[in-house]
Order: sequence, then structure tokens, then C-alpha cells
Amino acid sequence: MEERKEKVITLCGSLRFKETFMKVAEELEFLGNCVLTVIYPTKEDKDAYTKEEMEMMDRMHKVRIKMSDAIYVINVNGYIGMSTKSEIEYAKKLGKEILYYQESEDKK
Repeated sequence: MEERKEKVITLCGSLRFKETFMKVAEELEFLGNCVLTVIYPTKEDKDAYTKEEMEMMDRMHKVRIKMSDAIYVINVNGYIGMSTKSEIEYAKKLGKEILYYQESEDKK
């Protein structure tokens, strides 16, 4: 059986960094990785979602992490919020590789 070289990588981080998510996803794909990313909400306000919908989005992101070989934390200006911290802890418990992307918005 041929050994797989590419990795399945789930992107994690604040939704405020959408452009960075897209840039990193593309870069990782061009390096031969399969990239899984967050679903960007279509409603403008988080409060427009029910508690159940928010829980489902969180649960499905954890499924993506579980399916992955690694997570890639998008931490622009070093920012890591509470949700991302919990995703990092979840990935650690599962023994996943944890990679970090840190860029200052000043460099863009």
C-alpha cells in the first residue's frame, strides 16, 4: 500500500481573518495538502443563529479537527480567541500536529 504524503489540515482561528484563511488555504493546497476550513456564517450577526445552530457549527468543526492530521492556527497579530484555544486543546488531546501562522496585519 502506498503511503500518503499529503496531510489533511484543518484551519482554526477567528472569523475576522477571512482573507488570511483563504490565502493560507490556497498556499497549503498548492503544497499538496487537503485543507478543511471553517464555515463562514451567512447571517451578519451571530445573534441571528439559534443556540443549537451555533453548537452544531462548533461540533462540526471539531469533526473536521478529528478527521485531520494537523490543525493550522491562523493567529494574526498573535490573536487567539477562546474558541480557537478550545480547538487547540481538543487537537492536543487527539494527538494532532499543531501548526501556527502568525502574521502582523502591518506586513500585508
